[in-house]
Amino acid sequence: MKDNTKLYKVLFVCLGNICRSPAAEGIFKKLVEENKLGDKIIADSAGTSGYHNGELPDSRMRQHGARRGYKFDSLSRKFTVHDFDDFDIILAMDDSNYANIMRLAPDIESERKVYRMVDFLQKYSHDHVPDPYYSGADGFELVLDLLEDGCNGLLEQIRDGKV
Repeated sequence: MKDNTKLYKVLFVCLGNICRSPAAEGIFKKLVEENKLGDKIIADSAGTSGYHNGELPDSRMRQHGARRGYKFDSLSRKFTVHDFDDFDIILAMDDSNYANIMRLAPDIESERKVYRMVDFLQKYSHDHVPDPYYSGADGFELVLDLLEDGCNGLLEQIRDGKV
């Protein structure tokens, strides 16, 4: 890690904050805990829409995550301009979310904090993390595969001081 005294704050963002971003948050938190970095890195999630404010993640996502040993229990909230002040790294799940986040960015410094989740994939090659909401079990499993890969890549980049 570039700065061992710095607390890195990571925010995962999707549309409704009930499938992809809370799953990424839960996966990343478990990785951080397993690597004993809980005092160095914190994670949260949000959605670019406020459709599901205060709701738990989608029950199907929670079930698929539980099978892999994850607990997805954060409550949905809407992404706001204040998140640029509160977080060091902001990860969008797809281009639409990326564009919505960038529209709110108040300055260049804020824009530099925004990445696409797929920028951190190591094993997979996808141009976005698809929304599994209208898909079947295979859609949720694909999203979890992509998020596990991306979260591992992200943690590696943070450790190497590259983000």
